Amino acid sequence: MTSPIDVEDGGTSVVVDGAIQLATTPEAKELQGRSPGQLMWIRFKRDRTGVISACVVIFFFLIAAAAPLIAKLYGKNPYTVYADEQPELFDSAGVPVQPNGGISSEFWFGLEPGNGYDVFTKLLYGIRTSLMISLAVTVATVLTGILLGVTAGYLGGKTDYFISRVIDFLLAFPAQLFFIASMPVVVSLFVSPTDETPVYVRVVALIMVQWFLGWMSLGRILRGTTLALREREFIEAARVSGAPPWRIIRREILPNVVTPILVQGTYMLPNFVTAEAGLSFLGVGIVEPTPDWGQMFSKASTELVMQNDITYMFFPGISMIIFIVAFNLLGDSVRDAFDPKTAR
Repeated sequence: MTSPIDVEDGGTSVVVDGAIQLATTPEAKELQGRSPGQLMWIRFKRDRTGVISACVVIFFFLIAAAAPLIAKLYGKNPYTVYADEQPELFDSAGVPVQPNGGISSEFWFGLEPGNGYDVFTKLLYGIRTSLMISLAVTVATVLTGILLGVTAGYLGGKTDYFISRVIDFLLAFPAQLFFIASMPVVVSLFVSPTDETPVYVRVVALIMVQWFLGWMSLGRILRGTTLALREREFIEAARVSGAPPWRIIRREILPNVVTPILVQGTYMLPNFVTAEAGLSFLGVGIVEPTPDWGQMFSKASTELVMQNDITYMFFPGISMIIFIVAFNLLGDSVRDAFDPKTAR
């Protein structure tokens, strides 16, 4: 809260990050009369780590969105097999003849051993594929968590009991093993095992299997938060005034659970990125020729690449590390901005 507080000497004070300060200080004057959202934004802007992490995350999403434009300006695409187009660039084993994986002014990140794909454009499109799938999974899981978690917490009774038991049951599943085992099953629902699987079917299957076991943690958090909120005076006042449950949830409950939704969302997305990359690495996610982050790791683990071109792993590896670390730091900063008591 930032409303003025009277003190004995006749002045006023405000709460700044949990501490009372006189309103004459610059920090107190800046925060006085601000809304909770404005306070969160002010605290976030002061967190240098959070701002830098946000810039890094935005940069990754921008290059993912602009991948076709960047590739067009670059003059190449991730589907051209340069081992066939320009065989002089490769030796008899399919390894680029130039050092460091064929890195040059023409091929900025080099060429992929074997097929000879351009690594730069393949990485751009791989980031694009992974982020689009992970973002879709995050949106689906957040919406499901909000719907079921808030419903269980507000309605209580048998509804709460049933949803809570479903959450407990799904949390008992080993997520990674379930993803690996269920992907072929989900794909077979859309395509015959004898037919080639379209890319969109694999994308839909990846979203479905990750969503199925991805919403429970947020749902449980929102259930607990809603259970506490429904006993508050303003909720009781809304009930007494005759407001229907849906209106109370929409106008009173949801605005007060934005904090856990945003914080959990920033933690969930990088987890889904690594999960999707892991499935593609194991061969049950996105497969060639469609570029994917995890698929590049799978290629880098082959004997041909490990023995002849270890630099191929560098660019996808370092880019994923930077993205995951930045997003996790962003999640910490968002949490601290909403609740300064948790700040270290």
